[in-house]
Formats: sequence, structure tokens, C-alpha cells
Amino acid sequence: MLIYFIQDRFIFKPEKLPQDFEYRYDVPFEELFFDVATGIRINGLHFFCQAPKGLILYFHGNSKSIKGWAKYAKDFYRYQYDVVLVDYRGFGKSTGKRSEKEMLSDMQFVYEKLLENHAEHDILIYGRSLGSGFAAKLAADNKPRYLILDAPYFSFIKVVERFVPIFPHKWILRYHLHTDKWIRKVNCHTYIIHGTKDWLIPIRHSEKLQQLNPGKITLIRIHGGRHNNLPSFPEYHNFIRDILKY
Repeated sequence: MLIYFIQDRFIFKPEKLPQDFEYRYDVPFEELFFDVATGIRINGLHFFCQAPKGLILYFHGNSKSIKGWAKYAKDFYRYQYDVVLVDYRGFGKSTGKRSEKEMLSDMQFVYEKLLENHAEHDILIYGRSLGSGFAAKLAADNKPRYLILDAPYFSFIKVVERFVPIFPHKWILRYHLHTDKWIRKVNCHTYIIHGTKDWLIPIRHSEKLQQLNPGKITLIRIHGGRHNNLPSFPEYHNFIRDILKY
């Protein structure tokens, strides 16, 4: 019972920001707020450029806030793409009590708001680590141009089983995030990028995901890459460039 109620502390490592915190970057951006329900607000950042080729909706990992993750916007901005990053509940300035159901609902709300100003075919969804599950669910329920998963898990339960193998995970774990189920329903092409030396989420997770729909999933291996250093490899940026050309 104790593990059931305190597991959020082990899964999520948020950086919380005061509501009056001012973001500062050297490229054009605007701060976004998505009021999903009374008292529930999701905070985001929109990096924009002139005549964008599309928009990247970026879901980050289980730590920090968009204040720190925003540095990765340049990986897409340089190719003339707008980038929107959002914080999950309890991260940064975002408010609300977390649950898998509510967090998934938040991301769908954000997506629908973006559709008010962007054609769906112009939207690409990018999910990094923990965010890969949210990205896969969103792509399964909608029709973006592409889905890009960075170091994804087959399902979140499989990740936890590696570190805590003796518990009845199905009943204790409150976050299942079944990427394996959702990716089967994704109609757009999916690109998976994974380091071959990722210890936290081994590349076999991505290999199993690719096997579920090999005709629509391209697995890109970054040889020698670990969980948190893929952007330090030139190959990573070359693949991103090639993906965004189409």
C-alpha cells in the first residue's frame, strides 16, 4: 500500500517553477497556457520561426521542466520547424494532481488546441524516454505527419520490472503506459531512435516495438549511445535532419 501511494516520488523528478518565473531564450518564443479544467493549467513554450515547415510537439522525460528541456528545441528549430514543449502536471508551472488517465487527457487537449492554428499534417509528435508513451498514445488517437520516439519503452511496466522484479506490478503500478498497444494503432510512419548502450531502457525495447509493425516503423540505432547522450552524436542530428526533410 505504501508503494502504491508514494510511487510518484520515484517515477517523476520534476523541477517546480514559481508562476511568475520568466523564461529567457535567444530565439523567438512565446509562453503558452492550456486551461484543461478548473484549477488545472498546463504550461508550455512555443519556439517559432518565419515560414515554418511544420511543428514539433515535444514530450520530455521524467525530470526537470521545460526550462531545461527547451535547449533541445534548437535540434528542430534549425531546420525551420516550430517547436512546442509542455510540462506535465506538477512540473514547472503546470498544476494538477497526476494520474495516467489525466496526463493522457491533458496531452490530447493540448493537441486539439494546436489544431486550431495548425494543419494536422504539419504536426510531428516527438516523445523522449517517459514522454514516448504519451507521444505514442497521441499519435494512435490522431493523424500527425510523423511520430518520433527517442529511447522509448515497450511498456512502462517492463521498465519497472527490471528494477523491482518481485512485486505484482499489474496491481501496484499506477502508470502502465502501454506503448506496445498504442503503437499498433499508429497510422503515420514512426521513427525510433535508440542508443545501443542504453542501460536504463535497453534497445531491445525498441526492437520489440519495431517488430509489432515493421512496415511502418524505422528503427535508427545510435551505436555507443546511452540513455541521456544521444544529442552528442553527429549521427543523431543527421537522422533528425533526414527525417525532417520530408
